[in-house]
Amino acid sequence: QVQLVESGGGLVQPGGSLRLSCVASGSILSINAMGWYRQAPGKERELVARIISGGSTNYGDSVKDRFFISRDNTKNTVYLQMNSLNPEDTAVYYCNADITETTVTVTRRMRWGQGIRVTVSS
Repeated sequence: QVQLVESGGGLVQPGGSLRLSCVASGSILSINAMGWYRQAPGKERELVARIISGGSTNYGDSVKDRFFISRDNTKNTVYLQMNSLNPEDTAVYYCNADITETTVTVTRRMRWGQGIRVTVSS
C-alpha cells in the first residue's frame, strides 16, 4: 500500500512563508509526477503546483512567482515553498502523486495525501 504523508502546515501571518513536505512510501517502482492541490472552503480543489520526473514544473496562476515546487527523488519527497502568503491562500493542501506501484502486479495510479491545513491570518 502506497501512502503520501504531508507535513509543514499551520498558521502564518500575511506576508509570511511556509514549506510543505510530502513523503511517498510503500511499494513504489517509480514516481512519474508529484504535485500539490488545495481546496478552500466552498471552493473546488485546484492545482497549486506540479513537477514531473524530468523536473518540469507548472503552477496555478494565483501562486506563480510566490510558490515554488521541488522534489528529492532519492527520498520520494516533494516540497512546496510558499512565500508572500495572503489570506486567499488559506486552504487544505493535498499532496498528489502519479505512481507506478508494485504489489501483486505493476499498476500505475494516482494517490492522494490526507491533506494539511494552511491558515493565513493576522
